[in-house]
Amino acid sequence: MIFLELVLQNFGPYNGRQVIKLDPKLNDCTRPILLLGGMNGGGKTTLMDAIRLALYGHRAECSTRGNLSYADFLTQCVNSKASPHEQTRVELVFEHIENDKPVKYKIVRAWEKNPKEGKDSLGIFGDDDTWSIEALVNTWDDYIENILPLGISNLFLFDGEQVKELAEQEVPPPIVVDAIRALLGLELAERLAVDIEILVNRKRKEIAEKDDLANLEDIENELKQIQEEFEVNKLSYANLQEELKLFEQQYQEAENKFISEGGKIAAERSYLDKQKQEKTAEAEQIRQKMTQLASNVLPLVLIQPLLTQVQTQGEKEFHARQAQIVQDILLERDQRLLDLIGKLDIAKESLNKIKVFLEEDEYRRNSSALPEQPWLLADDEALSQLGNVIYYLHNAKISAKQLLASLKNKEEEILTIERQIQTAASPEAYDRLRDTMQKAQKQV
Repeated sequence: MIFLELVLQNFGPYNGRQVIKLDPKLNDCTRPILLLGGMNGGGKTTLMDAIRLALYGHRAECSTRGNLSYADFLTQCVNSKASPHEQTRVELVFEHIENDKPVKYKIVRAWEKNPKEGKDSLGIFGDDDTWSIEALVNTWDDYIENILPLGISNLFLFDGEQVKELAEQEVPPPIVVDAIRALLGLELAERLAVDIEILVNRKRKEIAEKDDLANLEDIENELKQIQEEFEVNKLSYANLQEELKLFEQQYQEAENKFISEGGKIAAERSYLDKQKQEKTAEAEQIRQKMTQLASNVLPLVLIQPLLTQVQTQGEKEFHARQAQIVQDILLERDQRLLDLIGKLDIAKESLNKIKVFLEEDEYRRNSSALPEQPWLLADDEALSQLGNVIYYLHNAKISAKQLLASLKNKEEEILTIERQIQTAASPEAYDRLRDTMQKAQKQV
């Protein structure tokens, strides 16, 4: 077994896709040992773990797994910078001799963070890596155990400290002992013991008494008869499987025809009619709400700009009236002030200056007042009512838009249901399609 290539994608500290060439052949020179060197924390052990994981999956004895479940271990192996939707993959290509010929296999294990069902997906590819060898996928654990037993894998994938610990043990672990026995073919002795026991039983049969032989012959005849019946039943079972496959295909065709020709919709006709009635009732409720809105202030939305202009004009006139009241009060005060100053002994020149100042102040106030003549003459209560009407109009307009949108959705749903009802099969066609499907189902 010769490793040729290791590919890591978002595995451990290796972000993205990393390809590592392991082929020991270089210029027709074979190097039987691969050495991986690097500083502590450089990712050497991660490479070993990736190879173990590719080979043994959930049975792999990786350095960072500890007591973690396989699902938690796979999640731990995902690179921290990888995208949540990006897969983590480990691929290992190796060469193996089968029937005196070198054969290449590629092991691919892929999973996502928090893997489904707590495991990865396994693919075993041959020379043509476009399709997976399903037979080998289903028996992979047994296959790899015959090539490279798990118990002695550490003798081939190791660092110096692990081999030191293994060498210092007085008694090797049982899994290592069993693996070495299998690797060296020592189980042949046990198999020989079983064969000898079979041979002894045959010899006992040869030297057995007549009664025992007759009894044994009856048992053998019965066994032969049962075996013949088994073969007949096995053939019958195979024929039934073929018939079942044919009937399942016919049932699938009948079911597809039942659906495509409107049989399913015809079966759901009563449900669709009920659903249409419910949607129609809901649409009518929406129309009633819109009618209530239209019977109130909603029609005034048509002249909402004019109402806004009236409100603006009323506010201008209201402020103008307030300004006029203030103006009258100030004029009255100015006149009293001038009367008071006239009674005092003040120089005529100073009195004239005061009069000029008051006249200029009055002119400025008159200039800032509205020049236009009021025409609305609305009181405070009328302006307040107008403001309330405009506010209600705004809310009514929003409600009307929402009701219109809801009504449109209901009408579209009703139209969809009507289209489904139109595609339903007629009662005669429905009975025919249903009977055909039920007959096919009964055959299955």
